[in-house]
Parts: sequence; C-alpha cells; structure tokens
Amino acid sequence: MGKQIFINLAVKDLQKSMAFYAALGFTNNPQFSDHTAKCMVWSESIFVMIMTHEKFASFTSKPIADTKYHIAGLFSLSVNSIEEMNIVMTNGLNAGGIEPNEMRDYGFMKQRTVEDFDGHTWEIFYLDISKVPSQP
Repeated sequence: MGKQIFINLAVKDLQKSMAFYAALGFTNNPQFSDHTAKCMVWSESIFVMIMTHEKFASFTSKPIADTKYHIAGLFSLSVNSIEEMNIVMTNGLNAGGIEPNEMRDYGFMKQRTVEDFDGHTWEIFYLDISKVPSQP
C-alpha cells in the first residue's frame, strides 16, 4: 500500500456534510462508513473522514474546536484546470458552502476558497507549473 492521507473532521450533521463533500466531487467509500462517520474519497491517496462530534471525541481528549469561528487548518485540493476549479466551487456553493474571500491569482496559481457547514476551510487551486518562477 502506498502512502495515503486521511483528514479527520468533526461535523454537526453527517448526512448534510456528506452531500456537501459529494457535491465538491468526493465519493463515499461505504467500506469505511457507518452511522457515525463517512469516508469521503478525493483520490486514491486522499481521504476525508467526516465524523459526528461524538465519534471524533473518542479519538482525542482535547475539546473540539468551533471551526465556524476559529480556524483549525487549511486544506488544499488541486484540480486540473481553472474550469474544473470553478465547477468544484460552484457545486460547493450550490450545496450550501460559502466563499469567504475572492479568488486569488498568483500568476502561476489560481485559488478559490470554500467553507463547509462547520467552517472547515478548503482551498481549491489550479497550478500551472509552466508559469512557476524559477527564482523566488
């Protein structure tokens, strides 16, 4: 098995959150899902586990952050084109997400931000490697 990343997020409404992530383009892996958690797949190496607060709390002794009002992390997902970035964003916004700021254009990279119902922040970006400056 190759290296993989599993991002674990506490959510207040599991079904609503599952629909939001599906709208972004994630698919559900039922093998690792139940009534307390859903495994949402972005690629063969990137997974997001959305869990009820009760389930999430069973993995830690720390209090769960209120990500609606405090940032706990920024998660970034690459896409293959600006058009795909805009489609993912439109789908996320139509599913109830919010776009907290305008698109950022770094010349070689364009980036948009969408937040889910719990305030988890996702940066959707397109990187044109041919435009990356050779000098910092």
